[in-house]
Amino acid sequence: MKYVYNPDGSIDAQKWLKIDESERLYLVQQYHRKKRVRLPNARLHAVIHVVVENQVALGAEIPVGGTLSRLMREGLSRHDAIHAIGTILAGHLYELMKEGPQSTDANSTYYRELDELTSESWLNSFNNDVDDE
Repeated sequence: MKYVYNPDGSIDAQKWLKIDESERLYLVQQYHRKKRVRLPNARLHAVIHVVVENQVALGAEIPVGGTLSRLMREGLSRHDAIHAIGTILAGHLYELMKEGPQSTDANSTYYRELDELTSESWLNSFNNDVDDE
């Protein structure tokens, strides 16, 4: 099955989930290569994309798809909304590795942070990074 990944287009969840995980990573990396996007760590970037897309494909089981839709309604492109969610995901994974789960439901903090995430807060986080330097 030939699948072309485009983070600005919606994915067909059933087709996406049928693709082997390594192929999904390849497709995401290929998209960024073709667009000549320079990344400090292309593989890690692709992994985050794939995890977010996998979570979106799960549908209503988890709140990621709803967060993606909300961020797009707030003005982010689908690709930027994936990055915004990916930022929360990366922070969550970092905290889990550093501190371990803080409750019996390790994802409750992640879901709460997704609920609090707005396009404005994500865009402003870039300004805060510059101000901190």
